[in-house]
Amino acid sequence: MKRQLILEDGTRFVGEAFGSERQTVGEVVFNTGMTGYQEILTDPSYCGQIVTMTYPLIGNYGVNRDDFESIAPHVFGFIVKEACASPSNWRSELTIDEYLRMKNIPGLAGVDTRKLTRIIRQYGTLKGMICDMDVSVSEAVAHLKETELARDQVKRVSTKSPYASPGRGHRVVLIDFGMKHGILRELNKRHCDVIVLPYNATAEDVLQLHPDGVMLSNGPGDPKDVPEAIDMIQNILGHVPLFGICLGHQLFALACGANTEKMKFGHRGSNHPVKHIKTGKVAITSQNHGYTVTEQSLVHTRLEVTHIALNDGTIEGLRHKDVPAFTVQYHPEASPGPEDANHLFDDFIAMIEQFKKERGVVHA
Repeated sequence: MKRQLILEDGTRFVGEAFGSERQTVGEVVFNTGMTGYQEILTDPSYCGQIVTMTYPLIGNYGVNRDDFESIAPHVFGFIVKEACASPSNWRSELTIDEYLRMKNIPGLAGVDTRKLTRIIRQYGTLKGMICDMDVSVSEAVAHLKETELARDQVKRVSTKSPYASPGRGHRVVLIDFGMKHGILRELNKRHCDVIVLPYNATAEDVLQLHPDGVMLSNGPGDPKDVPEAIDMIQNILGHVPLFGICLGHQLFALACGANTEKMKFGHRGSNHPVKHIKTGKVAITSQNHGYTVTEQSLVHTRLEVTHIALNDGTIEGLRHKDVPAFTVQYHPEASPGPEDANHLFDDFIAMIEQFKKERGVVHA
């Protein structure tokens, strides 16, 4: 069945429907990963977005039970050049079409994804609508112009209640702004006793759990839409070691007096080179963000830049000069390099142990 994608500038793409047949509106973005479509579909950071895959063949290894980054996907739509109908992999349990139908996510195949990506790169991310062929371009454009994109994505994807993932090591409070399961997996691998709290947890909520460290997760949207988290971070800094990823990195910067801004088309993919300034070492990283910390805003803060993106020079890592806290814009729990940045979790554990040693704490 034919369906269409209509952008807010009136550009129209016609393709073959797969997945759900519902109509959807979202921010159209692109991801440059050659693999990892299952992780992309289930990354809560894509809440509210229609994702275009630049790699032409998607779904060729199917969907399996192990590679989900969340229980429920939050992506609003999925656009590909070709959706594989007959995947070949020993772990495959579903086709991508079957999975999207099951989760009520509309897909569109047979689209010129190169042209769509070039439009986004030239003009920036645009609102778009996936709809049936009987919707006219003028109708869709009018609807898109009237539609305000959601600004409560973090509230939508965060856990509603605290929960524990027990371990016998250091106690880590993980603030869920749209957490990928990979973050929890890496903390569990290091035997951490993890307590996951909702996005609007207060500093008192965090500190009364007596954590050895606090982790700020990734998540969707504009960090300035989560003022509760900024206030919480300001009130725990210095009291406990802190490590932030992606949205957590941006919220940390705002809490320390820096500023953030929306990027033209963001960083989304598994092939982004990032340079560690101190060592000169380059890591191939997984990224998914549409906002960045502005460099000039760091001048009057106590933050220093630790990592930069080699493609465009944007900030990819920060460290506080006075208290034990560091953050990165990319995803060290992902494995595109394959494990170039995984050591950051070990650095976090080392920071916790050093902090406890300096205070004469002897328990785990």
